[in-house]
Amino acid sequence: MNWIELTIFTALFALVTVMGFVAARWQRGDTLDHLDEWGLGGRRFGSWVSWFLIGGDLYTAYTFVAVPALMFSAGATGFFALPYTVIVYPLVFLPLLRLWSVSRVHGYVTPADFVRGRHGSTLLALLVAITGIVATMPYIALQLVGLEAVLRTMGFNESGFLGHLPLLIAFVILAVYTYQSGLRAPALIAFVKDVLIYVVILVAVIYLPIKLGGWDTIFSAADEKFRGTPAPGDGILLNSNNQLQYATLALGSALALFLYPHSVTGVLASRGRNVIKRNMSALPAYSLMLGLLALLGFMAIAAGTTPVRNQATGKADTSTIVPALFDTQFPSWFAGIAFAAIGIGALVPAAIMSIAAANLWTRNVYKEYLHRDATPAHEAKQAKLASLVVKFGALAFILFIDPQFAIDLQLIGGVIILQTLPAVAIALYTRWLHRWGLIAGWAAGMAWGMYLLYIIPSADGSRQHFGTSALQLGKINLFGWHPFAGSTVQIYVGVLALAANLVVAVLVTLVARRMRAPSGSDATTAADYHADEGSPNLREVGVH
Repeated sequence: MNWIELTIFTALFALVTVMGFVAARWQRGDTLDHLDEWGLGGRRFGSWVSWFLIGGDLYTAYTFVAVPALMFSAGATGFFALPYTVIVYPLVFLPLLRLWSVSRVHGYVTPADFVRGRHGSTLLALLVAITGIVATMPYIALQLVGLEAVLRTMGFNESGFLGHLPLLIAFVILAVYTYQSGLRAPALIAFVKDVLIYVVILVAVIYLPIKLGGWDTIFSAADEKFRGTPAPGDGILLNSNNQLQYATLALGSALALFLYPHSVTGVLASRGRNVIKRNMSALPAYSLMLGLLALLGFMAIAAGTTPVRNQATGKADTSTIVPALFDTQFPSWFAGIAFAAIGIGALVPAAIMSIAAANLWTRNVYKEYLHRDATPAHEAKQAKLASLVVKFGALAFILFIDPQFAIDLQLIGGVIILQTLPAVAIALYTRWLHRWGLIAGWAAGMAWGMYLLYIIPSADGSRQHFGTSALQLGKINLFGWHPFAGSTVQIYVGVLALAANLVVAVLVTLVARRMRAPSGSDATTAADYHADEGSPNLREVGVH
């Protein structure tokens, strides 16, 4: 146990804990007993607050440990996160403006609220809500993987309950101040988290290359390592087998990112369309940081850093490679700051994700099916309780299930959330797709995606199913027809599942329109998609 690291980590963690409780009084409205106030911060966050909030929401603790870890173990493939976070903002710029406007006018809190109003289908809204909750749960668990990697590096590596005790304490504190302060807590803490992350990364990418002999030495060490491994897919450059996977994974991830409920929550909490425009223009600054962060994986190779071994499983935990790098290459006081940055980086997105999942449960399951007459106070109370359940459900993943399973579930989560794209993103522009076509497409995309994931073994051969999200084209089987027989080129499963979704949705829509099946009522108007902060909120003035 390094007491200097632990002291600095604890002090900074205590600081953000105090900020989490103080946040209940920050920019507070009349009451927190309303979902708009507790779950969306009153919809009044300005440009700077939104930038830190959305950035802290998208660039998570697991990102800070997983991307360099993937670079460390697989090489150039891990760099997909950089183009993915570059192309996402031009892709979502206009759709997010339309989603914010229509949500502002109608008081929508979740993507499923919009689907309910746009398509007039409670079933489709329920499917979107369940999809969002299921995809978010393992995402929260992954934040704990990042936090636990830091704790394990600092010395909390015992097997059993004692090894997980610091993690349990941290999450109980998170649960309490999120319950009290709602979205304002992670919004305020995001300032500290992002400042720490920027400082740590800037120092690391200047200091470590100088200490290790320069970038040429770093890349040469990485190249030498990958040349000596039998794996065909690793290396400091892409090869013919993984180039398609790299491109489709970047595109699929970009399409999926702002379909996640927590991403939408950060956007809907913004004060106006201009705030969103500024943020979509400024958020790529985080992508620059992510590119520098990814290179820490190659630096760890050059430094001869080895992952910390998990005493419970006896296996080396590659998630600890970045904490181990800071532990061995920096003074204890700076390593403590770096560990606090990663640890606090777990709290911000975990809080937002649990709030977003709670909003979905409250608005699209509880109120729609269990308590239709729920008052705003009832909604807020239910959301607070649901956020606790979500957090401790994610904690159970880490305490009772192999964390690797949570990582695998997250790969599945990206494929799952992509299936809501036709009902949410495309519907922002057109209602041509029939509601039954969207439901059938969702079912087809889910079934096809789960089947493809099921037949993929893990790279190390330890599992025969759900091993990764990269599929060899030669394994595609269309009712006995193998269109790419023998091909070892890989592709991201999410793109294939989305393609099946769209094809089925279009075919069923054509049939439904030919049969003149009712398409459901649309509660929105063309003007709703251009409304700004000065426009009236129909829910507030009593129009439902």
